[in-house]
Amino acid sequence: MTYKEVLSRVDHTLLRPEATWEQIGALCDDAVRFQTASVCIPPCYVKQAAEYLEGRIPVCTVIGFPNGYNETDVKMYEAAGAVGAGAGEIDMVANIGWIKAGEDGRILEEINRIKAVCGERILKVIIETCLLTEEEKIRMCRIVSESRADFIKTSTGFGTAGATFEDVALLKAHMAPEKQIKAAGGISGFADAVKFLSLGADRLGTSRLVEQAKKEADLDGQI
Repeated sequence: MTYKEVLSRVDHTLLRPEATWEQIGALCDDAVRFQTASVCIPPCYVKQAAEYLEGRIPVCTVIGFPNGYNETDVKMYEAAGAVGAGAGEIDMVANIGWIKAGEDGRILEEINRIKAVCGERILKVIIETCLLTEEEKIRMCRIVSESRADFIKTSTGFGTAGATFEDVALLKAHMAPEKQIKAAGGISGFADAVKFLSLGADRLGTSRLVEQAKKEADLDGQI
């Protein structure tokens, strides 16, 4: 796998609370230069980024972020605002308390209500794997597989840990084959990225890979 091939699977991400438009604009420039899958940015910058990018790279944003315990109607309002501003992809945080309490029906209903707002746009469901038991992760694979969402995503990057190889392998083993997997948080470099992809990840949420790519002389080279 080449550096370019890995970068084409990356949601180039900046979600820090202190992020400025200057930084987001630079992130967009880098995403265009390296042809990443998307830029993943705070909701307040979606309209500006969509206008700036003019369709060159999809804009992804987050809702119910990072804790997931917003009311469903609030998440739907956030999603509608993001879609109206030009977001092509939405990463929603599931309600972790509901997962712990076994509220599977409520979780499924919330995902589907948000997907109805998103329409044809991609919806990813963040389950924050670092907070879940193995049984809870497997249950969430079933729920997301039954839902109308497009992806399951490991992490916000704001929890106690990010994606692990073990979690991605577990998700791959239990997700419906038509659904996709996004690994996010803690992806330290291209070697890590290739392993995550080989284990079944379809997307990677990170900023480090683009920064490392700037130092590579041959992006067509094999990793």
